[in-house]
Amino acid sequence: MSTSEYRTGGIRKHSSIDEYNYFRGAATTIVVLPSLEFSAFYSHRSMDGVLKGGEIASIYKTGLHRTQKEADKINVFAMQLMGGNVTYEKHALKLGITGIYYFFNRPYESKLDKYAKYNLHGNNFYNLGIDYKYRLGRLTWIGEGAIGKQGYALLNQLKYKLLTVYQLLLIHRYYGHDYWSFFGRSFGESSTPQNENGWYLAAEATPFAHWRFFASLDLFSFPWWKYRISKPSQGVDVMFQVAYSPRRSLSMYLNYRYKQKERDVSGTSGKIISPIYHHKLRYRLTYTPAAFLLRTTIDYNHFRQQSEKGHPFKGKQGWQCTQSCAYTFPRFPLSASLQGTYFHTDDYDSRIYASEKGLLYAFYIPPFMAEFPAIPPICATI
Repeated sequence: MSTSEYRTGGIRKHSSIDEYNYFRGAATTIVVLPSLEFSAFYSHRSMDGVLKGGEIASIYKTGLHRTQKEADKINVFAMQLMGGNVTYEKHALKLGITGIYYFFNRPYESKLDKYAKYNLHGNNFYNLGIDYKYRLGRLTWIGEGAIGKQGYALLNQLKYKLLTVYQLLLIHRYYGHDYWSFFGRSFGESSTPQNENGWYLAAEATPFAHWRFFASLDLFSFPWWKYRISKPSQGVDVMFQVAYSPRRSLSMYLNYRYKQKERDVSGTSGKIISPIYHHKLRYRLTYTPAAFLLRTTIDYNHFRQQSEKGHPFKGKQGWQCTQSCAYTFPRFPLSASLQGTYFHTDDYDSRIYASEKGLLYAFYIPPFMAEFPAIPPICATI
């Protein structure tokens, strides 16, 4: 449940493995009183994108400039941002107010139709939020409410520790279908805090030495259309995981996840919508003897969609086995790794993912599917 922990305040440095998620400017935090601090920041940076008729048609987020077409998107518009935060914290109570104002030097007018009808567009924007935390014995209440130039969003969570080895977590989120937040990141089924309402319940227990159990249930709905869903919809996400670590050098876990959502039936232009059912199973074993790291990962996916007559389409399956080996030289700043993956999938919906190492502190998680070669090349990284 570490992902639910409250983030600390103040200005912190931010580093990223790409060329998009960063600010360029100045920031400061001033401790006014022992229980009161004030932060302010300003950023000015050029950004990549596509211009059409003097307007920003799309924002290019990969930071890659490998071809002339990609190079033509470099620094085509600028963004300025300024904001601040006031935080009060004393004993079991913490309160904070955060405001941010940002604008582009050109109007941002991306294509807005169907599911993207309420997406952000224009020149200037703002967000104002209030966050809070209160502890009462074993109970912790954490939340935040925010408004934007359009819409509002709410997030509240209750965390209860029955004992040191048992924890319960309840999260409710409501993100308006018209809420605008260019930098917003929050807990949810979607990648952005917009067009979502849901309840999440999780429990974690370590009743025996070396064993850890985790289970969660997420009930969510989308008030407006989503990508590949041409109506308001809902879904459920269930997960169970058991982990075993008899000693520091050896650990393993088994994870099962079931997700049910609604989706347009392919080829019907959104006129027919039916449920989809997705099962995922993963086993991972990690062994670290001395300077070695050995990791085995096995994944299995099963995907199917129900037809308009209530009969399920043929299920699609995908599986993969990945073995990685790494060695870190104890007296020399050098490490070497070798990884191989063997997989099979029926189509895009049954695709699997395998993490691959890249440059220092970077990694890549590409999807593998039927269109790819059956056996990807084995790569060594030093």
